[in-house]
Amino acid sequence: MTRADEAVIRHSDELEVRWPSGRVSRLLYLWLRDNCDCPECRVAQTSEKRFMISDVPVGIAPLAVSLDGSRLVLVWPDGHETVYDGEDIEESCASGKVEWTPWDSRFSPTRYPFQAFLQDDSVASAAITEFLDKGAIVLQQAPTQPGTLELLAPRLGPIREVLFARIHDVKVDPSGYNVAHTSITLPPHNDFASYSWPPSVQALHMLVNEAAGGESVIVDGWNALAALRERHPRHFRALCDVPVPFREFDDDNETYAVAPLVRCDVDGNIVSLRFSNQLMQTLDPEAPGIADFYRAYHALCSLLTSDDVKARFRLDGGDILIVAAHRVLHGRESFEPAGRRHLQDAYFELDNVRNHLVVLERKGAQRDG
Repeated sequence: MTRADEAVIRHSDELEVRWPSGRVSRLLYLWLRDNCDCPECRVAQTSEKRFMISDVPVGIAPLAVSLDGSRLVLVWPDGHETVYDGEDIEESCASGKVEWTPWDSRFSPTRYPFQAFLQDDSVASAAITEFLDKGAIVLQQAPTQPGTLELLAPRLGPIREVLFARIHDVKVDPSGYNVAHTSITLPPHNDFASYSWPPSVQALHMLVNEAAGGESVIVDGWNALAALRERHPRHFRALCDVPVPFREFDDDNETYAVAPLVRCDVDGNIVSLRFSNQLMQTLDPEAPGIADFYRAYHALCSLLTSDDVKARFRLDGGDILIVAAHRVLHGRESFEPAGRRHLQDAYFELDNVRNHLVVLERKGAQRDG
């Protein structure tokens, strides 16, 4: 270990920097060389990296290091100079925690006018921000013509097609392949757990609702998982570890996937819940961890079906419920099939929704600037 000055300490494979803000960063030499932002290391036109880490020795260390205020300068053995701004590095070191606001049965999705969402950037920005935070919004006063969900593409991105239908009709159908085509209770679930990557956004458009009953139900699955993790960490771990088979099919299609119910990122943040009682298939009764899984699954089902977590509301003709489908489960109460009830749904991807918010914010900053 060598000390360049009080603010910079050189270790064998990393640099310890105390920034003027008081924050201390420990930065690998390989990281510092790999992320050089100069024109030799990045394509100026696209900002993409052109430097390849294998072009330098794995044990590379700078010949010289200096810190002037928040400006960090490194000179490498081949004479290449790398310059960093401390604010940029501190931003890179910031926590990757996923920010979201939990909710329970008292929740009511914020409603936005359909046309304003499509035509007014400020309304769209507010709606998407709310959607990313809460996982559910409602667009109201939408046209009640079939295919209206196609109009959402400029805000949500292209429709994510699945095998069964690009836009799916949900109404009582004696030949339907799914419980959604009946009038009985539809428990909280997310669609297409039988896909390796289930759609991450779902839009449910009520065209007409003249049936008695049939209240829509949504559940904040991440909030339930957070409670389970706090009370029973062993249960939570079992749900992350044990793979579960799911199948959905009709006469022409077959979808099948095997995956744990819960997925977390490398920082331990919950990023996905896969839950569909109706599509879940039989597990191997002698599989490793099966006893722990079933205790955990029982606890999770108890949470997700509790009245304490179910937000209930009625969707009328012209209402579109949009949910973040890897987080929010949806369902409905039973209804009287004598009245007309016709809903269409389609799928989108959360990455595309986030992208549209970034573009809207950039346009807003340019307009205000």
